[in-house]
Amino acid sequence: MNLILIILGLGALILGATWLVEGASDIARRMGISALTIGLTVVAFGTSAPELSVNLISAFEGSSEIAMGNILGSNIFNTFMILGLAALVKPVGVQNSTIKIEIPFFLLSALVLTTMSNGVLFDGATQNIIPRSAGIILLLLFGVFMYYNFLTGKEDTPSAIPEIHKRKFLISFLMIFGGLAFLIVGGKLIVTGAVNMAIRLGVSQAVIGLTIVAAGTSLPELATSVVAAYRNKPDIAIGNVVGSNIFNILFILGTTAVINPMPLYQGVNIDLGLNVLAALLMFAFAIVGPGRKFDRREGIILICIYIIYLTYQVLSV
Repeated sequence: MNLILIILGLGALILGATWLVEGASDIARRMGISALTIGLTVVAFGTSAPELSVNLISAFEGSSEIAMGNILGSNIFNTFMILGLAALVKPVGVQNSTIKIEIPFFLLSALVLTTMSNGVLFDGATQNIIPRSAGIILLLLFGVFMYYNFLTGKEDTPSAIPEIHKRKFLISFLMIFGGLAFLIVGGKLIVTGAVNMAIRLGVSQAVIGLTIVAAGTSLPELATSVVAAYRNKPDIAIGNVVGSNIFNILFILGTTAVINPMPLYQGVNIDLGLNVLAALLMFAFAIVGPGRKFDRREGIILICIYIIYLTYQVLSV
């Protein structure tokens, strides 16, 4: 029954995110906002809306293990599984700006999060926790990243420009509120199902968050990146993964910590370390080898690392 709740919740999250993006994009178009700006804001927010919904509800209910596990697990799934699958479908090319700016920014955000999450090690604290002050710092870094996106964005950048369907204003307006409602209901179902499943299986909520919840909330990124690779649009495939990872750490975790400081679960450094490794491997694969591409061999390496990690999580139960 708990698994059914999670599946229903995931369906509601995906539907809610889709309605929210389509309705908000159409209204933004009516207000004269450029398609590029819509792509950098509304669409980027929409693909991470499932993670945001789950984390906000987890924060309000005090389920910090699910919140932290969901973000770290989503980033791990995004990099190792989604990017790996995209590279298997078709080698994924990497733009210079991605190598010079986006991937290093992802690495920076992962290192900042790791440092902030180890108060016991660095500050002699009695417990590892992400306080509100750390959440504010993460949000400020997110503001810097978004400012960079607007400064460097160009109207002829096809990867950032979404297809906007014209609808009646009332329909778009209802889609926004319907989408938000589905996101709230879906997030509530997932958190409830995940907490109950953890109790029933006798495992930590973090394990459920790192695996089932994280993979489920990453479905929009999976669909976007694999389809983009198949349609020979590699900049969308890798940009979607890197952008989502940065968004997850800086905006979603930052917002979650501001709402409710987050005590961290035991063993979190393994997941934090894998998050840093994800950024390092992305950078290494992008600059090593001909053509600056993630080829099928590297895709297999990424997928194998995720399988090893997933096996470790299952065996640690």
